[in-house]
Amino acid sequence: MEYQKKQNVYKIIMLIVLVSVITFITTTLFMYKYVGENVKYVPVSSKESDISTTLASFRKIIDDKFLGEIDEKKVLNETIRGYIKGLDDPYTEYMTKEEMDEFSADVMGNFTGIGIYLTQDLEKDVIVVISPIKDTPAYKAGILPGDIITKVDGVSYTGEQLTEATNKIKGEVNSKVKLEVLRGNETLEFEVTRENIKVNHVESKVIDNTNIGYIVFNSFDEGCSQEFKEQLESLKSKNITALIVDIRNNGGGLVDEATAIADDFVDKDATLLITIDKKAKEEITKAKTDPIIDVPTVLLTNGNSASASEILAGALKDNKKATIIGEKTYGKGVIQELLTLTDGSGLKITTNEYYTPNRNKINKVGIEPDVEVKLDEELENELVIEEAKDTQLQKAIEFLKQK
Repeated sequence: MEYQKKQNVYKIIMLIVLVSVITFITTTLFMYKYVGENVKYVPVSSKESDISTTLASFRKIIDDKFLGEIDEKKVLNETIRGYIKGLDDPYTEYMTKEEMDEFSADVMGNFTGIGIYLTQDLEKDVIVVISPIKDTPAYKAGILPGDIITKVDGVSYTGEQLTEATNKIKGEVNSKVKLEVLRGNETLEFEVTRENIKVNHVESKVIDNTNIGYIVFNSFDEGCSQEFKEQLESLKSKNITALIVDIRNNGGGLVDEATAIADDFVDKDATLLITIDKKAKEEITKAKTDPIIDVPTVLLTNGNSASASEILAGALKDNKKATIIGEKTYGKGVIQELLTLTDGSGLKITTNEYYTPNRNKINKVGIEPDVEVKLDEELENELVIEEAKDTQLQKAIEFLKQK
């Protein structure tokens, strides 16, 4: 069934372009262009929905007039990409086979690049650094959260070109990439050498001079729920009496990983997530197992906690399994389904909106913390903050010591 659905999606997309090769239908709307003093009329479709006929019209013009060589594969890819872009959804995108392979490697936590998490600022249409990955080339170069990537190797990119910019930043090991970055009112340039990047999804420690465990999630990619269990068991062996879970600057990842982690906190059969599709079909995800965490917990959030991070935050907040301290989350409350097409390309398409267990909307709203604490303004974009100056972390420690 799933394979058939993928086949159908691919056939529909292919039809848009391939029909232009075999059909040409004359209709009543005309476009014109000037050639010297002469006006020539070219028929195109009068029906906005009749995309295939319109494309067929343009294809005939190109076959008749275009002087250059036609790269059929590139034309196909760019036609599909433009069609998807016309949906005006920043989270739905078409990926070529090569882009799909890179995306899959990223999700598995293995890729070549400089080690950086990026997001699109929808309001300003710019590419923003969520955070560099610890000990990677971007981290060592001094790129910071909140930096705006304006150019890659001299080419300017807007927010809606996030995928193109990301693919440009990646490359072969030991090759270099030049980034132009806007930080406040200052324009900076970085030349960074690419490396093989291995992402550690989860890191943990015991806060000095306390019995409070600290776990930070860098992403919710493949395998992080299992890593979380392993890190938690390690902390338990050190007799922790409370737990801080840090999802600040975590832009999300896989829904199943987020709900699997939430399952470790909440009671069996409790609601973790509610999703609704375009046909108003509702699906409720519930906890499958008994909780394995029985100590007071604080969840740290900020404005870069997005998507899967918000799924975890909503599940823990509504089930009263954690106190959220920090700032309101980003507000990305939609889920994308990844379809692999028969030629290896892919379609990442927004299919569902999700809500917290108490049916609170997240998309373009975010999740409010139980205790709002802001960082000092001069520290907001700092990559490494001393624990003593981290007001959000210090508030969490103070809160848990009173439990």
